[in-house]
Amino acid sequence: MAHMRWRLVLTGASGGIGQALAVALAPYCTSMVLVGRNRGVLETLRERLGPHLVRIVVGDTTQAATLDAVAAASSELGGVSLLINNAGINDFHAFQSQDPAALRNLLEVNLLAPMLLTQRLLPQLRNATRAQVINVGSLFGYLGYPGFAGYCASKAGLRGFTQALRRELADTGVEVRHFIPRATRTPINAGPVEAMNAEMGVPLDEPADVARQLCAFIEGSAWEHKPGLKEALLVLLNHLLPSLPDRAIRGQLPVIRKHMPAPVRRAQPRSS
Repeated sequence: MAHMRWRLVLTGASGGIGQALAVALAPYCTSMVLVGRNRGVLETLRERLGPHLVRIVVGDTTQAATLDAVAAASSELGGVSLLINNAGINDFHAFQSQDPAALRNLLEVNLLAPMLLTQRLLPQLRNATRAQVINVGSLFGYLGYPGFAGYCASKAGLRGFTQALRRELADTGVEVRHFIPRATRTPINAGPVEAMNAEMGVPLDEPADVARQLCAFIEGSAWEHKPGLKEALLVLLNHLLPSLPDRAIRGQLPVIRKHMPAPVRRAQPRSS
């Protein structure tokens, strides 16, 4: 990426992948707005990468005040030319007993927040000579999987948003792209999810590996990145012959349910 210098806005910068991305992208940026909820991590990144380069915004991207602060910070630094919507959450749970608040939060953080931030920053992006919006998705945006109904819905929505906006902006200088990492060793996959992946032999990438892949993706021209041939074939198979993944995943249900968190018992309303 030596030929391009970016003015970056990165959400989820205090998470595992976000921290690795900030470090990997710093040499290619003239300014960085790092957005996250952990002030301590963001301040450490700013000191490491250089206060002259980094502006931090501490907040929740589902909140209007955070979007205002991000837009103001990027504008003060000359506008944004590279927006990476990386912030995301997960909630591994049986759908029937999943807290409705958790489902709402999944959709707001993983889908609505990237949409609203992109919309807010679009005038700045269109003012850049060349600009990119990269939405960090998931293989589960293609492949519905037990225990992740809400998460799959949010990531499938993010992919649809990315493709629609890419086509809407096809005659502008703004590229809208979709990056899918493999399962990664971060807090979002800790606990039961990591234990389930280990029992099933699912490989986990390190955040630094994902950061390198995303840096290479920025350099390329494909609108979407899938992590490997196996994953690409699985997506194709799920599209053309979904009955085959149906049977395979049904066979995995005992292991999935073994690691699935126990339902939270809700208080029953008292009769009057």
